Amino acid sequence: MPEDRPTLPPVRLHPDAELARDALATPLLTRAVRLARWAGPDARVGAGGELVDEQLPAAAEELGLGAGGDGPAYASEAWRVAVDAGLVEVQDPDAADAAAEHGTVTAGENLALITSGGPQDILAIWLDALEAVHADAIAPLLDELADAIGEDGEIDYEVLDWDPDAEAEFLDGVLGNLYLLTVSEGGAGELPVPLPALAASMIVPDDMGEPTDDVLEQVSVAMMRLDDQFRLFEPVGLVEYRPVDEALMAEEGEEPVEPVDEEDVSRYGMVKLTPLGLYGIRARMLEAGIDAPAVGDLADKGADVLLDGLALFPEPAARAETEQWLARRAPADAARDLLAAARGTDAGAPLRRLHCQQALALVGPQAEPAVRAVLDDAELGGLARVWLAERGASDVPAPPESMIFWLAIDTIAAQLDAEGELEELQGLVEDLVGQHSGFFDAAWRVDHPATAEVLEAMGRVHRDRTAAKEARKAAFKARSRSGG
Repeated sequence: MPEDRPTLPPVRLHPDAELARDALATPLLTRAVRLARWAGPDARVGAGGELVDEQLPAAAEELGLGAGGDGPAYASEAWRVAVDAGLVEVQDPDAADAAAEHGTVTAGENLALITSGGPQDILAIWLDALEAVHADAIAPLLDELADAIGEDGEIDYEVLDWDPDAEAEFLDGVLGNLYLLTVSEGGAGELPVPLPALAASMIVPDDMGEPTDDVLEQVSVAMMRLDDQFRLFEPVGLVEYRPVDEALMAEEGEEPVEPVDEEDVSRYGMVKLTPLGLYGIRARMLEAGIDAPAVGDLADKGADVLLDGLALFPEPAARAETEQWLARRAPADAARDLLAAARGTDAGAPLRRLHCQQALALVGPQAEPAVRAVLDDAELGGLARVWLAERGASDVPAPPESMIFWLAIDTIAAQLDAEGELEELQGLVEDLVGQHSGFFDAAWRVDHPATAEVLEAMGRVHRDRTAAKEARKAAFKARSRSGG
């Protein structure tokens, strides 16, 4: 079995053009673009590039948020994104001009790309916006900052007790777990994930049975921190989020405004990644050097890379990847390349041949000449006969007995490498043994690198005790024969 398989399964991303449209429609990027177009020579910014307080009400009005309430805060957030995403360019106050109290603003290079750029340009701008929000999400809370400001007006970082690296690592771990739950076969998929489950995935040890009160308290604290962070991520389009029920935040002894359903897990917060969010988290993982494959990555690669790569894909993703690969090639050429790449005696070869057979099924009748050309091939002849028989082809020569047993060993080796369902493997093993009398007496003699390993596996999974014992004896003979 290949030992270099990535931790993450492949993701099926939406087309770039669709993702770019989603990015442009996100509330936060929309506001940032509006402010970038609104800002002119009269816009005044501070030393950190932020809009001065006096201009925030006007900016909020421009966004239709109103000059009061939370409007200025939302405007300030959108302005920071406009700066970080290159939609505006900020010039600091002129140090040589003592009268210059504020910096000036001009249009950034990326502002024109909002209307003239391609999907990749838009997505790059959106990723910059996401990074800005991520930085805000790991920043200290306002009340924590207030408590850490000393008499001199400076922040006392020892009092603050804030570790940006630890904060980022925890949040990225949560986002990584949410990504994994979304793309894993049998995972959450498009269903929302309860916030407590995400928090617990980072805190509760895998080998812990019943969590202790201390651990539960840590999960509760982390959950409330994540609630704040996902509220920030929703306007940038990373997630769809149902926040924690306000009734849960009532002080001890207070009565909630509305009755609380204790059984409703959704009141603790529910979150799911959007298609744009999947793109964004994957992009951040790739930037961090994490192997995060996507369907379509192999479409321009050779047949050998495709067949090896499909070993990492669950069945639906493998089919989609193969279809994209075949779409770029003439059917006859694709069939020849696939068969050539399926040869080999290395550990991954049986699974390559299985994926080759599945790919040839998608090629259609144009593959027949290439398939017939390998009928006498020791490694591919059995595969070729199965493919032709499934298509109802005529004049298919009967295989020699040695090829029948070699194909049986190769097929089971591929299934073991694919790590499929136990019931499916049991059915395959028992069918093969039932079809051939004296199966194990012939099988241990098969000249295949995986013969002993396959026979040992057959002894483990066959439900008939007598057959299982015969399989183990045959595996011993195969090892003795090969000197292993």
